[in-house]
Amino acid sequence: MANASDHDQLNISFDRYVVPEIEVLTRVALSITRNHSDASDLVQETLLNAYKGLGNFDGLYPRAWLFTIMRNTQIKRYRKRRPSLITKEELEAFENSKNSSHSGGSAEDAFLASQFGEEVLTGLNALVPAQRLVIELIDVVGLSYGEAAEALGIPQGTVMSRLHRGRSSIRQHLSDAGLAPKRGLR
Repeated sequence: MANASDHDQLNISFDRYVVPEIEVLTRVALSITRNHSDASDLVQETLLNAYKGLGNFDGLYPRAWLFTIMRNTQIKRYRKRRPSLITKEELEAFENSKNSSHSGGSAEDAFLASQFGEEVLTGLNALVPAQRLVIELIDVVGLSYGEAAEALGIPQGTVMSRLHRGRSSIRQHLSDAGLAPKRGLR
């Protein structure tokens, strides 16, 4: 059984290595789960698992260590239940934000903007999950290529490749929908 000194040391290590990373863990969890409640649960489970594993942590690369814990925690959670891509509440929130953001322009501008947003979302959801997740981590959450690679446990080159292919697919989808300029026209 651990004594009070061991618990004090674990608390100090937790404050030093884990607490500064909670914000980025939350952003990544939201990108992975696409649901605030699930993201909160994933972060809490990750923090609990990190606390339990602090005795074996060498102090090097805490973000990578935490991303690994989060990834493994999510894999375990995913095996228990299959997540939905978009909930009814998320769709309603998207529709509401889309409608409220078009109050100042012409009806044609509002229509084109809403159509563009819908097509971007359709294009994003049409991607294979690996490409969609990389785009969300980099373009939505704002992680660097290296941070996304750490979060997903893959090489940085793979992140860059998936990002390029995913963005290209979305651009092609927009072009096919008549919402993107054709290549070569300037």
